[in-house]
Amino acid sequence: MEKLGARIAHYRKSKGLSQAELAKACGWSSQSRVGNYEKNTREPSLDDLKKLADVLGIPLPALIEEQDSAINNVRAVEMQSQRYYRYPLISSVNAGTGNEVWECWMPEHAEEWLYSTENAGKRGYWLTVDGHSMTATTSPSFPEGTRILVQSESFSVINGKFYIAQNRDGETTFKRYQRDSGKDYLMPLNPDFRPIDMDKDGWHIIGRVLDIKLPTGTL
Repeated sequence: MEKLGARIAHYRKSKGLSQAELAKACGWSSQSRVGNYEKNTREPSLDDLKKLADVLGIPLPALIEEQDSAINNVRAVEMQSQRYYRYPLISSVNAGTGNEVWECWMPEHAEEWLYSTENAGKRGYWLTVDGHSMTATTSPSFPEGTRILVQSESFSVINGKFYIAQNRDGETTFKRYQRDSGKDYLMPLNPDFRPIDMDKDGWHIIGRVLDIKLPTGTL
């Protein structure tokens, strides 16, 4: 099991920060504060943990929670009455004309896990948006590189919500679902792309999008 200090050091290095740079970003005058936290010779306060998580760009539970290498299921942690759920990032989905779908996946093989306050169920997963058909000039917009959380079971199909769809050839795409005059469409947000008639090529919905994480630098 990984200690808190090792997790702080891991996320700091992944951001390319020195101890001094991290301390400065947190508003602390001394590098030794970070050094002591990483050596586990000083226990950080909750306020300091929140600052570290904000600067490192991670949810607070990701910093506090001990990492178990034998992940068999979705793990939920609670922090100050807020529940977080962790799901694997497994693939990418095309936000253009379609992309070949994954046949199967095993959560324990995921190289990255992301948190959400949304409960996507036991088989929820994150995907990365590939393409520009869901990029808009107004909100909502899902630029390329956006991570989207997908609920793959027990979801409702609601007009105007966002979904992952698959056609008979195994291609997938990410679009807004729209039902109009008795017909079903997969709608892009970018006007340069055409709507997809779901009757053509046998498109069907395989997952609902519950949460997003925008690419770094979007805001």
